Amino acid sequence: MIKLTSRKVEPLSKITIDKSISRLTENKQLPLPLRSEQILLIKEKLNGFPHGFKSYFIFEDSEPNIEGIDNCFKVDNEMNYLAEGDIIKFEPHSRSLRTIYRRNSNYNSLLVTERCNSYCLMCSQPPKNRDDSYIVNELLEAIPLMSRQTVELGITGGEPTLLGDDLIRIINCIKNNLPFTSIHVLTNGRNLSDLEYTKKIAKINHPDIMFGIPLYSDISNLHDYVVQADGAYDETIKGIINLKRLGQKIEIRVVLHKQTYLRLPQLAEFIVRNLLFVDHVALMGLEMMGFTKPNLSVLWIDPTEYQYELVEAVNILSSFKMNVSIYNHQLCLLDPKLYRFNRKSISDWKNEYMPVCDKCVKKNECGGFFSSARFKYSDKINPFLHS
Repeated sequence: MIKLTSRKVEPLSKITIDKSISRLTENKQLPLPLRSEQILLIKEKLNGFPHGFKSYFIFEDSEPNIEGIDNCFKVDNEMNYLAEGDIIKFEPHSRSLRTIYRRNSNYNSLLVTERCNSYCLMCSQPPKNRDDSYIVNELLEAIPLMSRQTVELGITGGEPTLLGDDLIRIINCIKNNLPFTSIHVLTNGRNLSDLEYTKKIAKINHPDIMFGIPLYSDISNLHDYVVQADGAYDETIKGIINLKRLGQKIEIRVVLHKQTYLRLPQLAEFIVRNLLFVDHVALMGLEMMGFTKPNLSVLWIDPTEYQYELVEAVNILSSFKMNVSIYNHQLCLLDPKLYRFNRKSISDWKNEYMPVCDKCVKKNECGGFFSSARFKYSDKINPFLHS
């Protein structure tokens, strides 16, 4: 697990900068005109000290002579993963920093708001009803600093479409600054039932954007119960249809738990009969974060107990040539018929394996666990001892 935030930032010299969005560099030889906007990472002892950088992050294993140098900060080694090209939000006076983007990661997501119009039973990012519009401006400042070699960016929340036209600004900013980067937007799809708003998004004409939309049942009242919002099912279905009507790529996401697994085959039937046009279906394991913990009694079921339904659903979807994947599951808990559909999907900053997995010969093929799984996971974990 990688920690993306820290308050263990200790000033070592006079502070003359305010909070900022900044790109990091390890290049001590960076040309002088470029130094003033970047923070230098110092992870080893130096012979001489490079001047002119906006700030200096000095890790615990290095002890440079900083006499006469402003804006030097000691950073805890828990953030030692920070590297060339990463982007952070740094607040020197509150001694906090947050990693916004990691250049060498394939799992960069932009949290655009914490507000949401649903209240899902298993929400891993519980919504907060507060004005967080400042996030938009921070992201519009950060995106131009990102590497043009970035393969994909996620957009998540909360519910991104609550931003209205600000979501369109963010997508346009990515398109203009990162023209080769694909975008994956996680949205409940409800506001996309507004055709005029959906037309605005489609009008951006991004060459590679996909909308990941949850659909939890073929029955409206069950979906609405899971998301805790009356009428959500009808809005979501209409949003999916509007998107595809306008030529957008769609992924349907189904989180598997006690409330959704029984009708999984029926949901698969519904999808192949009515939504065969979607581009991907992801069947996802439960994350032990946020609302999942207090709602565990109505959500938890051992994955080994829904393998029959999962196999049936995958067979239905795949028989209609649909692109289907299984996310967030441990390989040893799956029916062998499902191995080829399993994906290593958990973001690297919250992915880990349990000690029992150390001797497993298929560990590299397995998706592992969310770090939060230490709170609750299957007692049927059974490492493969032979290939």
